Amino acid sequence: MFSVIFPGQGSQSIGMTKELYDNFTYIKDLFKQADDELGYYISKIILEGPKEDLDLTENTQPAIFLASYSIFEMIKKEKDIKLENAKYFAGHSLGEYSALSSAGYLNFSDTIKLLRLRGSAMQNAVSEGEGGMLAILGSQIKIIEEILEKNKDNFNVQIANDNSEGQIVLSGRKKDLIELTDILKSKKIKNIKLPVSAPFHCKLMSKATLIMKEQIEKTNFEDSNMRLISNVTANEISNKEELKKLLVDQIENRVRWRESIINMINNDVNHFIEIGPGKVLSGLVKRINKDVKIDTINDESDINNLRI
Repeated sequence: MFSVIFPGQGSQSIGMTKELYDNFTYIKDLFKQADDELGYYISKIILEGPKEDLDLTENTQPAIFLASYSIFEMIKKEKDIKLENAKYFAGHSLGEYSALSSAGYLNFSDTIKLLRLRGSAMQNAVSEGEGGMLAILGSQIKIIEEILEKNKDNFNVQIANDNSEGQIVLSGRKKDLIELTDILKSKKIKNIKLPVSAPFHCKLMSKATLIMKEQIEKTNFEDSNMRLISNVTANEISNKEELKKLLVDQIENRVRWRESIINMINNDVNHFIEIGPGKVLSGLVKRINKDVKIDTINDESDINNLRI
């Protein structure tokens, strides 16, 4: 059985999906629809840059969704591959929106507008320079949890992403991260400061949560038979109301990617298809389980070589 997975922020690059855009009219139409929905040329930013514009969170989030959704549509139209037969759909952070839209829970128009708002709200939730993120390499989640629990009265840092064995991302105020870095250094735990503009997936995102809660409650979600795995719980989402709540909760909570992949594998998934720019998720899946089959779909040749 296979699952379809969609990447999150950090996978973007100038020119992603350009080959599909140049060769297929309906991909051009999709990009034009995105421009019209957003009221500016997101297509130009994706295809031509500049990089600093693409890397702005308010642009990055709708851009990655547009790239992922374009590839998904291409597979549906050009290949006799029934992606709707996937055991599960899942995405990493903003990729969860790509998953639920591709799975039929949310239309293209609403998804891209929600992600523009989400990106802007998360970017502006804290003052510039107030927060940051730290990647922990080569350690285990239990060790990091113990360190954070032991020091919870001294500083407030949260686990933002449990990505794979040996790759964990933390979020918090910069001054708290500096204190934590000293502790990690004393324990010889390797860590790297990430070049991000805000501390995502932690309590500092509370302003963004309020904005997204209001908008998500007003958005119409469709019924679908496709099965989704939640970032927040690493379990299957049972209904639309739970889906809405978890999308809101996701903003301030840990992305449980490692647990999500393990859960899918434990439920008979042995093949993962990453749809979208880059190969980040494929690398994480390999670190979690080397025995599963992984396909990374970025362009037309990848699509032509895809076998289920």
